[in-house]
Amino acid sequence: MVVRPEIRALSAYEVAKGEGLIKLDAMENPYELPEAVRSRLRHALSQVAINRYPDGGAYAAKAALARALRIPSPLALLLGNGSDELIHLIALALAKPGATMLAPDPSFVMYRLDALFAGMRFVPVPLKPDFRLDRDAMLTAIARERPALVFLAYPNNPTGNLFDTADVEAVIRASPGLVVIDEAYYAFADASFLPRAAEFANVLVLRTVSKVGMAGIRLGYAVAAPEWITELNKLRQPYNVNAFTQAAAETLLADTAWISQQAAAIREQRSRVSDALARLPGTSVYPTQTNFVLVRVPDANRVFEGLKARRILVKNVHGWHPLLANCLRITIGTPEENDALLSALASLVASS
Repeated sequence: MVVRPEIRALSAYEVAKGEGLIKLDAMENPYELPEAVRSRLRHALSQVAINRYPDGGAYAAKAALARALRIPSPLALLLGNGSDELIHLIALALAKPGATMLAPDPSFVMYRLDALFAGMRFVPVPLKPDFRLDRDAMLTAIARERPALVFLAYPNNPTGNLFDTADVEAVIRASPGLVVIDEAYYAFADASFLPRAAEFANVLVLRTVSKVGMAGIRLGYAVAAPEWITELNKLRQPYNVNAFTQAAAETLLADTAWISQQAAAIREQRSRVSDALARLPGTSVYPTQTNFVLVRVPDANRVFEGLKARRILVKNVHGWHPLLANCLRITIGTPEENDALLSALASLVASS
């Protein structure tokens, strides 16, 4: 075959089927749209001219995002089919021969994969055992590798923690290339680099609406100096954001009170679930500023299968990285879903 050998060596990204299960594996918002918002959305989508191509520049959707998020001037926006497309475009744009991508490890798996797809060399820098950013190791790697691209998930996935601000600033200042601050979980965190993005010429803030109740519309956005957005836009496929997604974004972002309310409810449940998990014998719960909790259990494989047998689906990250041994990543659900989870876990841990 003429397919690249490194591609043939991969397995396709598999999405677990969640039909009939309590689905706590994908960091989705568990709450449905409020009825008033749903009604506005129905009307907006009914007006979409499906026989026409969408707005190629997604100007109205970008304006809605800029208003809702108070994007500081003079920063510019680029929209993508989820943040995944934007990660791919960024890697392609910086993948000169011999270029290196650098990221903490463990972190979001798509960084490594998109480096491979783009032909970049990927350099992982291990986190500390408590999942904090290893500042000295990062700075040493940056000085040695001179990476064209650094990814920092802020907060980090799958560990859930928010890296120290001073450590992130040190990485930005030391980096000769672009530093992407991936803020997929910004709505659940106590800090953000978006208000400060204009301070740094080499920073791009990456976000998605997937974690705040809009995973189904697949919309990600990059915020950076216009010079970066102009170059990245050259790689964007025409009409990459479809007409329904654009119309939905305009409507859903016209009033963001519902997003804040649902995020607050998730944060409240996050505290309850974390406290309850910490009381289970033999478990360790890690600090999180996301909509999920990372917990170490005595036997992750057994607990994962036990939960699945009880129709509860979580993410088993055991085997992803040595630091994640016997860890499960559990998305925060509704109060009822969380009750079922905690009851099942109590039974499974007690019997181990």
